Amino acid sequence: MLYASICHTDISRAQGYPFPLFPRVLGHEGVGVVESIGDKVNGLKERDIVMPTFIAQCQECENCTSKETNLCLKFPVNRNGLMPDGTSRMSIKGHKLYQLFTCSTWTEYMVIDSNYVVKIDPTIPLPHASCLSCGFTTGFGAAWKEAKVKEGSSVAVLGLGSVGLGVIEGARMRGAATIIGVDKNGKKREKGQAFGMTHFINPEEFDKPISQLVKDLTSGIGVDYCFECSGAAPLVNEALQATKMGIGKAIVVGAGSETVKI
Repeated sequence: MLYASICHTDISRAQGYPFPLFPRVLGHEGVGVVESIGDKVNGLKERDIVMPTFIAQCQECENCTSKETNLCLKFPVNRNGLMPDGTSRMSIKGHKLYQLFTCSTWTEYMVIDSNYVVKIDPTIPLPHASCLSCGFTTGFGAAWKEAKVKEGSSVAVLGLGSVGLGVIEGARMRGAATIIGVDKNGKKREKGQAFGMTHFINPEEFDKPISQLVKDLTSGIGVDYCFECSGAAPLVNEALQATKMGIGKAIVVGAGSETVKI
């Protein structure tokens, strides 16, 4: 492993959500270099720069060929913290360690099934590339592939972490005319603007609900697309109410967790 990021999912798993599985090595966002490969591995060689992923694609099953989802049936999301053959390749003092999904990026070395590895261009800035493993691409894909944001439309993004910034970038590239970012951290204003945000709302600066603040910026009718990117249950309701009645779409991107506080 060369670089690794932190995602709120790592924090949730450390706190035993949705179910305890310990001892465990966390981390599912990262970039590494291939040290060695098994004799049945194709398409990779030593010294390749790669990203571990927790979703693979066979390109042959019903889901992969549908172009509607990337949740492969042949290589499903791994939740048991073990290799596909049911074994663990990590231990400490003789005790088996569990992975997070198919990988554990918070370690110097890992063993991973090659179906869950993506080769990347080694010339891109690697310290930032690790966010592409999960957060940023989750948000980008939500705007680009799932919502299919239309040119000239209006978009609101609740939560401007890595996922939310990915939504902003995806919406910008799809041609959205109005992109409203919502976050109680004022430092996110500059970051959001760098990705294409046109308006910023810090809800702690107002006495109105977030949905009303969004409507105030959209002639009182709400946005065409509203993305909830925090996993906080109350914000799902705000996202629904901030969306245009009838033709608007509210997309819940944040993974729910008992540990989320607002």
